Amino acid sequence: MKLYGNWSYPTTIKFGAGRIKELPEACEATGMKNPLLVTDNGLADLPITQATLDIMEAAGLGRAMFSDVDPNPNEKNLEAGLEVYKSGNHDGVIAFGGGSGLDLAKMVAFMSGQTRPVWDYEDVDDWWTRADPNGIAPIIAVPTTAGTGSEVGRASVITNSETHVKKIIFHPKVLPSIVIADPELTVGMPPMITAGTGMDAFAHCLEAYSSPHYHPMSQGIAVEGLRLVKEYLPRAMADGTDIEARAHMMSAAMMGATAFQKGLGAVHAISHPIGAVYGTHHGTTNAVVIPPVLDFNRPAIEDRIVTLNGYLDIEGGFDEFRQYVVDLNESLGIPKRLSEMGVGTNRIEEIARMALEDPSTGGNPVEMTLENTIELLEKCV
Repeated sequence: MKLYGNWSYPTTIKFGAGRIKELPEACEATGMKNPLLVTDNGLADLPITQATLDIMEAAGLGRAMFSDVDPNPNEKNLEAGLEVYKSGNHDGVIAFGGGSGLDLAKMVAFMSGQTRPVWDYEDVDDWWTRADPNGIAPIIAVPTTAGTGSEVGRASVITNSETHVKKIIFHPKVLPSIVIADPELTVGMPPMITAGTGMDAFAHCLEAYSSPHYHPMSQGIAVEGLRLVKEYLPRAMADGTDIEARAHMMSAAMMGATAFQKGLGAVHAISHPIGAVYGTHHGTTNAVVIPPVLDFNRPAIEDRIVTLNGYLDIEGGFDEFRQYVVDLNESLGIPKRLSEMGVGTNRIEEIARMALEDPSTGGNPVEMTLENTIELLEKCV
């Protein structure tokens, strides 16, 4: 099978090795003549980024870049990015990188023509309707990791630097118009980033699959996404140059972000405040939290997990699936507890209250209360 294709779901996706060369055509299709490439600090000087800027420059698109993006991007990063965007008279954004770069880039495009503070567009009720859709600049997404799936998402996660609370900012037009998914761009990912982002994709698929909401299309996508992670994440870890494994993991990442339209749950409800307060890597935090959350949700999902085992070729029931996740984490070098990532026990009740306010809470199959969330956090830490 040739891992190459043009897809139109959930947006236009140009998938395949070497397709970064098609960036100028994507810019032309979206009307960009003076784009701003937005990425994170860690990627700014890497060869893949410089080569992409070379492609832009050769096509007469300039090589403007903004890279002052923290691992958990915040409103200060956004304000700085907007200043660069407006002062350069840019007409679109190329979102380049992993979750943090993509999320911040999408918000630069979104906020470029808005008049209200970014927090006024949080994913609460119909707050997204407050935005002027004509004030949203075109977005092309170029992922360089395989985990968050932000390239096919209609929202961004932005941390409030004052309250240390992660907020989800949503608008349908935040979905990039074109995605260039080139697995060659992920070959240089360090092993721990490969592991953490890969487990982020796994968590997205697993939580979507476990969500009690009705969305059979997302349900099916989640199941195949889990299979791809199970089969190809160990291969990508064993050999970072395995382009087939990298390609399938890139697909799994987009599938996870598409599937979680069905909902997320306690894994993300906990991971979001932990990341905001302690600055932990999002996907790695998710991975640590998955086994305790499986135990927490067992009464509501046991039969569903048994059904899943058949597709994933895991013999046995719920316990065997849980052990598979534990073994997978161990093989990837994922910590067993959040305490190994610097998370203490002195703020557990505060984190629990923050988790209950996270939108992901509503998709958990077992109702989360302050009491049982504190107990769950104690097990995670």
